[in-house]
Amino acid sequence: MAAITLAGLSKTYPNGHVAVRRLDLRVEDGEFLVLVGPSGCGKSTLLRLIAGLETPTDGRILIGDADVTAQPPQRRDLAMVFQSYALYPHMSVRENLAYGLKVRRTDAATIARQIASVATALDIEALLDRRPAQLSGGQRQRVALGRAIVRKANAFLLDEPLSNLDPSLRAQARAELRRLHRQLGITVVYVTHDQEEAMTLSDRIAVMRDGELEQVAPPLDVYARPANTFVARFIGAPAMNLLPAAVAGVDDPAGAVAGIRPQDVQVRTEGGQLATVDLVEPRGPDYVLHLRLEGSSTPLLAVVSGAMAPAVGAHVFVTLPADRLHLFDQRDGSRLSGP
Repeated sequence: MAAITLAGLSKTYPNGHVAVRRLDLRVEDGEFLVLVGPSGCGKSTLLRLIAGLETPTDGRILIGDADVTAQPPQRRDLAMVFQSYALYPHMSVRENLAYGLKVRRTDAATIARQIASVATALDIEALLDRRPAQLSGGQRQRVALGRAIVRKANAFLLDEPLSNLDPSLRAQARAELRRLHRQLGITVVYVTHDQEEAMTLSDRIAVMRDGELEQVAPPLDVYARPANTFVARFIGAPAMNLLPAAVAGVDDPAGAVAGIRPQDVQVRTEGGQLATVDLVEPRGPDYVLHLRLEGSSTPLLAVVSGAMAPAVGAHVFVTLPADRLHLFDQRDGSRLSGP
C-alpha cells in the first residue's frame, strides 16, 4: 500500500469550467478517506485525476514517493471500483477475479491462492463459478471489490460503489467494507454524496465545494466543529439551524451567524421563546419539528422524542442552550467559536 499526495492540483476544462482548484491533500498509507460534497463539487473528477483517467491542468500527484502525474492509469497500480461494478458479463466470478492477475502474467498457482484468500474474506466462495447476471446487486458489489483487492494494488479508488444497492444491503455492505479495510490495511479514497456513508466509513472526511476543500478532519470533528457554515449545513441530518446573531462586545455591523443542531434545540411547554409548529415529520423513535419563532421569519428545526411530539399548529416554547451554539462570521461563513 502507499500514501497519495496531491500538490496544487487543478483541472480546468476547455469550456472554462474549473472542476478542481489548487487542491492540496495527503491520504496516508492505510487510511480510509472519503470525499463528500454536493453534485458537481469535483469529487469524482478528483478521483479520476488520481486514477490517471483525467489529466490535470496544473499540480502534481504522488503515489508513495513516485511522481505519477504524467503516468497512464496502468502504470499507477491503482484499483478502481465504479458504481456500475464493470464486471465482464461473459466471464465467471473466478475469471473476473483472475483477469487482472493474468494480464500481469502472474503464475497459475499464485492466482489460485489469491482468489481463494479473497473469496474467503468476502464470503463469495460459492459464487466463483457463476456469471455476473446470476448474482444479486450485493454479490456483484463484493465481486467488484474482490477483483480490486486480489491485485494488491497501491491504493483503492471507489466511486459511489454502493449507490445501486437498496438501503438494507447498503448498510450491510458498509459494515463489510469497513471490516475489510481494518483487516487488510488498504489505502482507500472513496467518493460518495451520502453523508451517512462518509461518517460511518471514513478515518477522515474531505468535504468539497466548487472544486475546493472546505474541511478535512475525522468524521466526528467535522460534525462537532464544522469549519464554516457550508460544512455545518452539509454534514448532519437534519441540517444545522443557522440564525442571525449579534455578539456582545463586538462592534461589527455585519454581526454573526449562530448555528445549533436540531438535536440540541430544547422544546418545552413553558419557559423560553414562543414558537408555532408548522410541520411534524416522523422519523421512527423521534420527530423533526419545523418551528416558526414569534417575531422571526427564520425557520427553526428541532428533534424531539415521540412522546413529546406536539400537533401541527400547537404553540411551544424554545430555548437554545448557549453551550451548544456555534458562531460563524457572517461575511465569509468561517467558524468563530463553538462547543
